Amino acid sequence: MRFLPEPPQRHGAAPAGPAGSDVAILLCNLGTPDAPTAPALRRYLAQFLADPRVVEIPRLLWLAILHGVILRVRPAKSAAKYATVWTPEGSPLKVWTERQAKLLQGYLGERGLRVRVAPAMRYGTPAIAATLDALKRDGARRVLVLPAYPQYSGATTASVIDDVARWVLQTRHVPELRFVNRYHDDAGYIGALARSVREHWQREGRGGKLVMSFHGMPERTLHLGDPYHCECLKTGRLRAEALGLKDGEWQVTFQSRFGKAKWLEPYTEPSLVKLAKDGTKSVDVICPGFAVDCLETLEEIAQEARAAFLAAGGQRFAYIPCLNDRPDGMRALADLAERHLQGWPTEAPHPDTLALRRVRALTAGARE
Repeated sequence: MRFLPEPPQRHGAAPAGPAGSDVAILLCNLGTPDAPTAPALRRYLAQFLADPRVVEIPRLLWLAILHGVILRVRPAKSAAKYATVWTPEGSPLKVWTERQAKLLQGYLGERGLRVRVAPAMRYGTPAIAATLDALKRDGARRVLVLPAYPQYSGATTASVIDDVARWVLQTRHVPELRFVNRYHDDAGYIGALARSVREHWQREGRGGKLVMSFHGMPERTLHLGDPYHCECLKTGRLRAEALGLKDGEWQVTFQSRFGKAKWLEPYTEPSLVKLAKDGTKSVDVICPGFAVDCLETLEEIAQEARAAFLAAGGQRFAYIPCLNDRPDGMRALADLAERHLQGWPTEAPHPDTLALRRVRALTAGARE
């Protein structure tokens, strides 16, 4: 059977979402292994690195390398890195994303918008397809897909859209769908980032340079038309303007290289080493492309990059956390969602309407 059967629904029953709403938001992040162990990392990396959006080289060649070499060596090394940031509640990325989903639903609820917000992961669990199935069972007829990627990239944002599309291809009754593609220049997002830096400077003092580190991508993606590089640069420029920084007081860099191909430059760790060797004694580093703290921020930047900077002669390295659950960041996310929800019935139904729905449901039950 190509199309999966629809979940049973009683005629006239109200949706199970907040206050009877049939509108939902799918808050999607990259994903995480289930545990900081080699077997868990092997499962996670097998799914992540097999995505043709993530690795754009000839398929058969890449799969041979992935299963013949990488998945034999990398899981144990990655597990050791995850172990250094794992919390009692689990992976930081999953913990923060779940908290953001709860807070976003609350912030929207305070504005009178009755919307259910569900977290989902592109790789690992909870999977996008399983979460969409659950939303449909609860009565969702309209879904806003909100990827937690401020800057659009084919490897991230488009991959989420791909996964939603695969779910659509096997779904008989498809809900209305909307997508948020980017918010790299959103005023609320930029403002929250700038305030997080100012508050850090007020508490800890200001470093000699503000380094904004974004996740890297192969340079060829830029030449093939991916807007990611340009959107990272715009985020960096807008943030520097919001902070009143002059040229030379800030820098955009790119981290998380993988493989031997040339990636977007300048690279984060070598740039920090050069700053230290050139006499910059203190730096503040922030990762504006990550909605929440995760392995790439807590281990790669706050641990590895810090060690490299200090070893090269630097004296003070300060990592400024992601927005995570900051109220100003959550308000910006709620503003973004509210704009994209316009036109959908998100206001709480009138009590008379709820009563009528209950009567219809009871009547339908009596007929059965």
